[in-house]
Formats: sequence, C-alpha cells, structure tokens
Amino acid sequence: MPDLIVIAETLGGLGLFLLGMMLMTEGLRALAGDALRRQLMHFTRTPLSGAATGAACTALLQSSSATTVAAVGFVAAELMSFNNALGIIFGANIGTTITGWIVALVGFKLKLELLALPLVFGGVLLRLFGAARLRATGSALAGFALIFIGIDAMQDGMQGLEGSLPLDRFGGATFVDRLRLVGVGMLFTSVTPSSSAAVAASLTLLNAGMIDLGQGAALVIGADIGTTVTAGLATIGAATDARRTGLSHVIYNVMTGVLAMCLVAPYLWLVGRWLPDTLGSEPEFVLVAFHSGFNIIGVVMVLPVTAQFAALVERLVPRAEGEHAARLDPRLLAEPVLAMQTLHKAVAAVFVDVLQVLERALARESGPGEEALDRLERDLDACQAFAGAIDLRATKSGEWERQIALIHTLDHLQRLHERLEEEPLRIRTVRASAELAPERKALIETAQAVERAFAEGRLDAAAARGRVLNEQVQLRVAPYRDATAAAMARHEISLDTGTARLEAVRWLRRVSRHVARITYHLENAAAAAGK
Repeated sequence: MPDLIVIAETLGGLGLFLLGMMLMTEGLRALAGDALRRQLMHFTRTPLSGAATGAACTALLQSSSATTVAAVGFVAAELMSFNNALGIIFGANIGTTITGWIVALVGFKLKLELLALPLVFGGVLLRLFGAARLRATGSALAGFALIFIGIDAMQDGMQGLEGSLPLDRFGGATFVDRLRLVGVGMLFTSVTPSSSAAVAASLTLLNAGMIDLGQGAALVIGADIGTTVTAGLATIGAATDARRTGLSHVIYNVMTGVLAMCLVAPYLWLVGRWLPDTLGSEPEFVLVAFHSGFNIIGVVMVLPVTAQFAALVERLVPRAEGEHAARLDPRLLAEPVLAMQTLHKAVAAVFVDVLQVLERALARESGPGEEALDRLERDLDACQAFAGAIDLRATKSGEWERQIALIHTLDHLQRLHERLEEEPLRIRTVRASAELAPERKALIETAQAVERAFAEGRLDAAAARGRVLNEQVQLRVAPYRDATAAAMARHEISLDTGTARLEAVRWLRRVSRHVARITYHLENAAAAAGK
C-alpha cells in the first residue's frame, strides 16, 4: 500500500503543473491575444497556412483550446471558411506537442526548481502591483515556474510510488497491451482534463524508469485521443460551428491515433537500430519526438483532403436553416472581441430575416406565420443573452460602443417582432387600405433595399433608406388621422373601421421608426468595430 504522503505529493505536483499551465496560458493570451487573432486571420488563406499558423499560435499560447475557439469564432462570424479553420485545428495538435519538449528539455535536464520559486514570487508581485500588461506577464511567469515545481513534485512522488503502481500488468510489448495503455492515457486525459498533463506524467514515469518507451508511446497516444472526450462532451447542445469543430477534432484525433499505433513498433525498431545510445540515455526525447512525429504525419496526410473532410463534417452536422443563434457558441465568451464579431453578424442576419417576414406579411394575404415568428423569437432571445454575457472590460473602447449599439438594435428588433406577433389585424388593415398603399409599398421597397444594402455591405445606404421611410410615414400620419376622424364624424365609415385604420397608421409609424433606428444603430456598430 503506497504511503498517503507520497500519493498526496504526486497529486499535488500534478495540480501545480495544471495550475501553472492555466496561469501561463491566461497571461500569454492577455499579452498576445489580439495580435495572434490578427495573425490567424492574415495567414490562413489555405488549409496549409492555417495549419502552420495554428501550430505556431498554440505553441506560443500553450493552449489548443484558445486557438480552436478563435477558429470557431472566425467561422461563426463568417470571417473564415470552415476548410481553412480545419487547418488551424489540425495545426493546433502539433502546437500542443511543444509542452512535451519543454518538459523534456527544461524540466528534466536543467532542474529549475530553485530558480522557479523566485520566479513565482516575482510573477505574483507583477500580477498584484503591475499595470495591465505587467499583470499578464506576471501570470505567464508564475505559471511557467509552477510547471517545473509541479514536475519536480511529480518526480519525487512517483519515485516513492515505484512498485505500487500496477503498470507492469499492462505489459507494452504486444498490440493488445498497448491498446490497454491507450485506454489508460485516455482516462487520465478525460479526468484531468489536459493532454499536456498526461504527456508530462508519461515523461515523468519514463524518466523514473517506471515504464518503458513502448508503454510511454501508448500513453501519449491515449492522451491525444482522450482530448476528444472533453471536446465531444462540450459540444452537446452547443452551436453548429462548435459541434462541427468538436466532431472534426474527434475524427482527426482517432485517425491519427490509429496511425500512431501502427507506427510504434517500426519507430522503436528504427531507434533501437540507429540510435541505441539515445534510446538508453535520453528516452524522454525519443518519446516526445514520437509524439510530435505522428501528429505532423497526421497533418501532412489530411491536408490534401481537407475540402472532402470539411464536406463530410458539414453533412454530418448540418446547420439549421435560418437559426442564426446557432453561431453563438458560449466558448467564444472567452474571446470577447470574437464574441462581439459573431454577435454582430448574427444580429444583422436576424434583422434581414425580420425584414423578409415583414415584407411577406405586407405583400400577401396571410399573416407573418407562427413558425417564422417563433424562430425569430428564439434567435432574438439568444442574441440578447449572449450580448449580456460578453465581458468587454479588458478590451478597447470601440468594442464597448459596438456592444451598446447592438443592445439598442436588439431592443428595437424585439419591439418590431412584437408588432409582427401581436397585431395581425393592423397588418391586414394596412394591406386592405387604398389610402395607405403608398406607405405600404414604400415599406416593402425599403425592406428589399435594406436587404440588398446589407448583402453588399453598404450600411450607410441602409441607414439612409430607413431614415427616408420614417420621415415619409411620419409626414403621412397626421393628415391620415385627421381624414379618418372626419370620415367617422360624417358617418362615412363605422367606428370599428375608423379605429382599425387609426391603429393601422399607428402600426406603420412604429414599424418604420423601428426599421430606421435599427439601421442607424447597426451603422454605428460597424463604425465602432472599425475603431
């Protein structure tokens, strides 16, 4: 029975390693998040450049999830095709292997434990008392140091556990033995959840002589596949782009894992034949080289068929027609600028849908349609909830202005939706009234013109058309009301008919004002985004 103190030390070392990874990622993301997003956008014209950029960004951030979330955001905001985003996702797998090299090169060889403690203290001081960028630097520095303190604690703990862990029962010489160890690696990553932690633990076990290279190879394969469990669970009930990303991650990592299992035996034979000294004295480097190697080979094999891969995933996870809220992935909230871009795109798309429903209701002898109104309500509610969840405190002022403009837009969209939902009688009266025919025609033509302007990106033209419509309807209201009241007084029309006409012109006035304000606020949102 292993000593409880030894177990506590091992688990504590693992915890320190994970805490260090989280702090370092948080700091690096704050320091370089915007710049790396720009690089991701600039250097992802093809799946190949996307893979290279995804690998570099993940290596710098030490977080494949941050890189993947950025890719999801670009696709959701229609700033990048799903094909090119797949390149980023594939490349992120290569970037995560850098952690293994850091552990092997620095954690085991340079022994930075004594230097790490002062680094933690310095990082904490910067985080407590520094300005914004210094606080981010402090987090990254303290996290970097904690990684090595954790590795040292894990090493000490695992040496005390030698003889207590039943790893010898798994063998490692046969394919079945390795499959079982793959399962162990998957379980470790699912529980942690961090493939970096699983790789670090495997390297520590190998360094301590508790496993051989074949067992270590199986464990890191399991760690790579294990990351898909978390990704798969995270996509349950998530947005379409998130589910596509998660499924892509699962399919690709399982394919790469199968490839790696086929390469273990040939790789060990080649190393034993050509580098026997390295195999005996530097097994950690042999293992991390294998980890990087099979991930690189996997990317090289999948890149030529990225388009076919993307088409398969899109067929397996189709996007619901018209469900614009499906692009609002909660994971994007970790990247406020991307979240704002995605929200902006979704709100504009919902407005176009509302205009189309309005146009059909005015042009045909039928109401807006309950199904269409329910779908719009779901989209608007989701957009409002997402807008309220975005935290822009650490971003530039332009994003604040954009958020305010979008909140105003959503408020007017909700009111416009209510006009469509609660007042079908007014719509029928507008359609039937010959006196209101010019205004009805102007509203239909404005809706069509605004839709065209949005498709062409001419928000200034859309806003101008909305203002003209509003002014035209406002000028018509008073004379029409007076004429209707006079007709009622002369008993030319009944009280019910006159009241319906007055309510119809009031409905037109409100609708035209909402359309004008929505186009105005969306124009402001676009201007704020450019600051």
